[in-house]
Amino acid sequence: MDDFAQYDAVGLAELIRRKEVTPLELVDEVIDRIERVNPTLNGVTIKMYDHARELAQGDIGDGPLAGVPFLLKDFLAEYAGVEYSASSRFLKGFVPDRDTELVKRFKAGGFITVAKTNLPEFAIGATTEPRMTGATHNPWDTSRTPGGSSGGAGAMVASGVVPVAHGNDAGGSIRIPAAACGTVGLKPTRGRNPLGPYFGEVFSGFVAEHVLTRTVRDTAAVLDITAGPDVGDWYPAPPQSASYLEEAGTPSGRLRIAFSAESPTGTEVHPDCANAVRDVAALCEELGHDVEERSPDHDTHGLWLDWTTMMSAGVAWGVHGWEERIGRKVEPGEIEPFIAALVERGDAVGAPAYLGHLERLQLGAREIGKFFTEHDIWLTPTLGEPPLPLGVLTYDSGDPFELRRRQATFSPFTYIANVTGQPGISLPLAWNGDNLPIGIHFLGRYGDEATLLRLSGQLEEAQPWADRRPPVWA
Repeated sequence: MDDFAQYDAVGLAELIRRKEVTPLELVDEVIDRIERVNPTLNGVTIKMYDHARELAQGDIGDGPLAGVPFLLKDFLAEYAGVEYSASSRFLKGFVPDRDTELVKRFKAGGFITVAKTNLPEFAIGATTEPRMTGATHNPWDTSRTPGGSSGGAGAMVASGVVPVAHGNDAGGSIRIPAAACGTVGLKPTRGRNPLGPYFGEVFSGFVAEHVLTRTVRDTAAVLDITAGPDVGDWYPAPPQSASYLEEAGTPSGRLRIAFSAESPTGTEVHPDCANAVRDVAALCEELGHDVEERSPDHDTHGLWLDWTTMMSAGVAWGVHGWEERIGRKVEPGEIEPFIAALVERGDAVGAPAYLGHLERLQLGAREIGKFFTEHDIWLTPTLGEPPLPLGVLTYDSGDPFELRRRQATFSPFTYIANVTGQPGISLPLAWNGDNLPIGIHFLGRYGDEATLLRLSGQLEEAQPWADRRPPVWA
C-alpha cells in the first residue's frame, strides 16, 4: 500500500484483476487515509466503513472499475440505506430507500463507496463551509477554501485519499473545487449522465453529474460507465460513438482554440490566473494548434443575472420539494440564512418571469453556440482568483445576490457551461508562487466531450501534474 497514490482508479482496477491486491486491502487503505487527513481537512462527513468492507469481501462483479474505493457527494445521488443530509439540519437523519440511477451505475461499474463528502448546504455556493458539518479545508493551504460545492470531494482526491470522487455541477461545482484543489474536473454535456428517478432535469438543465479525479483517463473511464439516457429522460445528450477512455488516449489533431484572460462579467482577473492562461495558450500553440485571443460575443451581465435569478427560484423549488417529501415545513434555524434568503428571493419570481429568464438564457446560449462554429475550444482560467481564505465567501444577512456577485468575481467563467449545456473541464496545469493550484478551463462544443478529452490527454502528457503533492497528503 506504500504505492497506493501512484495508481489512479484505472490502475487500481488492473491490480485487482491481476490479483496483486484485494478490494478489501484497498478499502482498508482508504479508511486509514480518511482517518489520517479528515481531522485536518473535514472532507468526509458520513462514513460507510462497515458497509464498504462487507462489499469488498463479496462479489465485486466484472465492471471496469470493480473493487475500486470511491467517495460519494452527499447531494442528489442517493444511496439506499445511507443517511442523506445535503449538509442541512432540515434533512438530518433522512435515509433514502432506493438508489438513484447514477448510484446504480457507479455500483455496476464496480465502485465501492467508502464514505460521503462535505458540501455547502444544498450544494449552493463556491465554498464548502456549511454550518451543520463545518468547513472543509484546502490541502494546499488549510486556511483557504477548497471551492464548492464539491469541496469535500476535491480535498479528498487532492490529498491522496482516493483517486476519484463524485461531484455535481450547477454553476461550476465540479470545476471550481477541481481548480482550487489541483485536480481534474469535467462537467459533461447536459443530459449526458442521468438524474433519475426523481428528476428529469434540475434547475432547468443547469445541473450535471460526474466526478473529480487526478488523471484524465479516470475522468474518461468513469464517463464510460455512467453516460447514457435513463428511462423517460426529457432530453438525452447526443450519443457518443467511441469509448471516452479511448478518446482520452487519441491524438487531438489540430484544433482551433480561442483564449481569453478577461472575465466575461467585467470583474478583475488575478494576474496569477491571467498569466497561467496565456502560458497554456502558448503551450497549445507549441503543440500545433491554431490559437487566437477571442471570446464569445453575448450579453454577459444579462446572462449572469438571469442565471442567478433562476438559481434562486431553483433553490426555493428544491427546499419546498424536500418539505413535500419529508412531510413538514422547514422550521426556523433548520436552514442557513443564505439558503433562506435565496428561498425568499426565489419565491418572489413568478412563473411568467421565470420563463422569461429561461428564454433569455436560451437566446444567450445560441449566441455563444455561434462562436463554436468557428472554434473547437474556448480556453480561460477556471477561477478569477487563486483559492480564497475561508470565510470570504460566507453569508450572514442582507441581499444574497451581493454574495453571488462576490462569488462571480471568484468564479466568473464556469457558469456559462451550465447555461449552454456544453461540456467544460478544469485541468491542474499551473501553480502560483504560493504553491496554490491555478485551474485552466476548456469549454467544448455541445455533445463533444471527445475533443475535450483528447486535448486534455495531450496537455497532461506535455505538462504532467501527477507528481504534485499538497502539504496535507494522506
